[in-house]
Amino acid sequence: MDDFIVSARKYRPDNFVSVVGQDSITKTLKNSIKTNQLAQAYLFCGPRGVGKTTCARIFAKTINCSNVNSEFEACNECESCVAFNKLRSLNIHELDAASNNSVDDIRNLIDQVRIPPQLGSYSVYIIDEVHMLSSAAFNAFLKTLEEPPKHVVFILATTEKHKIIPTILSRCQIFDFNRIGVDDIRDRLEFVAQKENISAEHDALQIIAQKADGAMRDALSIFDQIVSFSGKDITYQSTIKNLNVLDYEIYFDITNAFITANYSQSLLIFDDVIRKGFEANYFITGLASHFRDLLICKDPGTVELLEVGKKIKEKYLEHAQKCSVSFLFQAIGIANNADLNYKASQNKRLLVELALLSICNIENEALINNIEAEKPVENKKTEQKSEVKPEHKFEVKPVVKEKAVSQKTVTSEDTTTQMSVPVEPVAEKPVGEELENIKAANTQSERATEQKSVSENKPSYIGVSIKDIAKSTEKIIETDSSGEPIINYEHLGTDDYDEEKLKYVWEKYAESKSADPRLNSFLKTHAPVKDADNQYSITVENNQIKAKLEAELMDTLKFLKTELNNSEFELSYKVGTTEQEKTFKSDQEKLEDMIKQNPEVKNLRDQLNLDFE
Repeated sequence: MDDFIVSARKYRPDNFVSVVGQDSITKTLKNSIKTNQLAQAYLFCGPRGVGKTTCARIFAKTINCSNVNSEFEACNECESCVAFNKLRSLNIHELDAASNNSVDDIRNLIDQVRIPPQLGSYSVYIIDEVHMLSSAAFNAFLKTLEEPPKHVVFILATTEKHKIIPTILSRCQIFDFNRIGVDDIRDRLEFVAQKENISAEHDALQIIAQKADGAMRDALSIFDQIVSFSGKDITYQSTIKNLNVLDYEIYFDITNAFITANYSQSLLIFDDVIRKGFEANYFITGLASHFRDLLICKDPGTVELLEVGKKIKEKYLEHAQKCSVSFLFQAIGIANNADLNYKASQNKRLLVELALLSICNIENEALINNIEAEKPVENKKTEQKSEVKPEHKFEVKPVVKEKAVSQKTVTSEDTTTQMSVPVEPVAEKPVGEELENIKAANTQSERATEQKSVSENKPSYIGVSIKDIAKSTEKIIETDSSGEPIINYEHLGTDDYDEEKLKYVWEKYAESKSADPRLNSFLKTHAPVKDADNQYSITVENNQIKAKLEAELMDTLKFLKTELNNSEFELSYKVGTTEQEKTFKSDQEKLEDMIKQNPEVKNLRDQLNLDFE
């Protein structure tokens, strides 16, 4: 029985070309060999299993090779290369800083670097996990690292660059190794599978590459594990079963349940996942990633971001067409919030189930919104019909050509009150003008109802909106010889009103100015004060405020007279001292009042030497 060698060691790269996913670093190292510009110290840092130590060994072997080829790769045939490949080279030394991290270990290293190489040009010292050295060891190593002998090259490797002191970093050329891409790892696994005569499905190797999280060593270790489980035939199902990975079909099935708002089906799928031994948090995070993958499939420009196998990629493209972008955005947000709140939740399963039900409800809410969006169109048609049949019915007489004034009888559906409205017939009035007459009569009917309620000591504050006021007064605005507008209020009555109703109408007018917060606030705090019958005034603080209010006096009177149905109401502004000004005091005045009440305040101020800035 042959000795088994794990794939991570058996297929470890032995030249720069075979290094996976670190093209920029290998190119830089090869160019430094080409130009003979070698630094005295290098620092290789990055995640685990990305090739830091491997590149250090290849670099050490290449600079000592006596027959470097045209691509500046080691020949693997000279005595130095053969000795290195058989792990008996005396020129390349590897030191594990995790177990040799004391000052004495560094002193032994310093003594050793003085010895020149027996074979080759350089003595290379590879110190792995260099961040494990103690502070004293780092300080003892500084001088030698800065000015080593000409034949010495130090290569330091670490996964935690932030733990290395700055004085060490400043003496090294730093190379940051990146995580290896999923596609690069999958291609390398396909190469290893061919070498080992193993049949492996493309999607299975894709799962292994994703599980490795950018580390080639981890990917090869998982590959060996799957081979031990499946033998020479690696399938997708055997891979997800061995690695305890949720099948993509589960996410596709539950997405179909979401789209059709099938609450029970989504809960049953989640229960099946729990029964298989998966954590609820693992499921909800996978679901968020699934929605993310569906979202990037909606745009052809982002499809390349999808890191899945070919068959699964086709399914993603198919299912992405079934989901709207708004659904995917909301679903990702719900799943992400569930993930964030998972640790703090006391009932974790209920938290995930509520998230699933919320995602199911997205499509229902969209349907309800669409129905509500169509309602205004129907309402608009209803309103148009209601204009033809108003709430109050009127008996409109046929068009006559006589000059005599006829009487029109107005009858309300909800009251027995009848009133005669004088109408002056004109020749051939269009239908539009007849409707205008109906609206005018309707307005007078409402006012009559309001007057009746006031006379019965039952205040009724029924009024029209500002928009209606503007329409009703639009036709009666005239201008004098100077161009100033004159409003004719002859159509209004002279109803009685009390202070309560005036207060209500004034507050209503203040609310109509909500678009101007300052004016709105001013009107609420300054109410009209009665000077005489139907004569009211408001005291303002200065002429600027007065000028601004008088500029809108016409609109103010229009509103108040119409709401009160009193054409004799008048309002004016005058400058004077308001109650707010009377109560206002400066800080100095407040201090003087305090001193009058308590003379000790003055002594305290003098002792502490206090004063206003």
